[in-house]
Amino acid sequence: MNLDFKYQNPTTIYFGKKSLDNLKKELSNYGDNVLLAYGKGSIKKIGLYDEVIGILKEAGKNVVELTGIMANPTYDKVQEGAELVRANDIDIILAVGGGSVIDCAKGISVAAYCAGDPWMKYWLQFQPVDNKIVPVGSILTLAGTGSEMNGGSVITNNAMKLKMGRVFPAKVNPKFSILNPTYTFSLPKYQMVSGIFDMMSHLMEAYFSGEDDVTTDYLIEGTLRSIIHSAKIAVENPEDYEARSNLMWSATLAMNPIMGLSKPQDWQVHMIEHQLGAYTDCAHGMGLAAVSLPYYRMVLPYGVEKFARFATQVWDIDPTGKSKEELANAGIDALEAFCDACGIVTNLKDLGTTEDMLQLIADSTVILGAYKKLTKEEVLEILKTAYEA
Repeated sequence: MNLDFKYQNPTTIYFGKKSLDNLKKELSNYGDNVLLAYGKGSIKKIGLYDEVIGILKEAGKNVVELTGIMANPTYDKVQEGAELVRANDIDIILAVGGGSVIDCAKGISVAAYCAGDPWMKYWLQFQPVDNKIVPVGSILTLAGTGSEMNGGSVITNNAMKLKMGRVFPAKVNPKFSILNPTYTFSLPKYQMVSGIFDMMSHLMEAYFSGEDDVTTDYLIEGTLRSIIHSAKIAVENPEDYEARSNLMWSATLAMNPIMGLSKPQDWQVHMIEHQLGAYTDCAHGMGLAAVSLPYYRMVLPYGVEKFARFATQVWDIDPTGKSKEELANAGIDALEAFCDACGIVTNLKDLGTTEDMLQLIADSTVILGAYKKLTKEEVLEILKTAYEA
């Protein structure tokens, strides 16, 4: 562990079939006014909305609702929520849904009492959070982002065609998160497998960096193996509790951010996908998958040792008779085969991308990277490869 780090995670996790039983106790720690934030109604279809409302009423809370939070939450939605917070003197934001709902809630939390333009201050200029923060609690219904136990908030500014992520300090983390794997059973397969690649991508963004022998890499390899194993089961039987619970907890761990400690990390795939999402509004995990395959093939020669390790330690590929380069490429081939087997989309056309978008996406992509710093031309090449896949 050669790189110094500070690790803090104040989120309390309640995990399992009876985890919702803890909501009333947690609510007693906050005032009477609750902003209930959720998406487009799926929580009503599974009966979770009625359960949560019942607990809120039993706890004597005044409930204000923010509905219709979209898969890629917008800055307009953050502003709508911030206005509700101020107008109703909200004491806690309760986010019920997937990572997008929780990301939006955290965005509202920091934006509501921000002096000036929150978008400019927090998502573009990355200034410290120096204003009042409204506490957030979450009830998770979709495994993937890990937003239930981190300070991340990815928001799309439609007017600027920018999708930007900000990892806020731990004080912005949800104070508590309730994780019941059965809440994910009703998800369409498309959303489930999108979330699966999302959690894998979070791990790979940290993994494909550095050349030292760091404990974090071993943790990442083990978690990836668990995801791959459980994903195959869940695709065949979406209501296998053990598989879905393993996936839910793996997603939380993947972006904890314990899996990045003492790592330089990469995050170029996410930077490209963010702009892809800004133009197409595609499912985040699917966009990550489409970008990952050509990106990793491009940077592989610059980190061949780690890619070869990925092949043997994650995919159990026999190194006998293979050069490091052949082994490394076999690992990426295994990742692609896994995507195909799970029904994960890897073609940009299937995600609503048009050819005229490619240059715009490339030009607006933030350049990060670990083993290789890309040029804008190389970003465009990656997008073209994914478009023609």
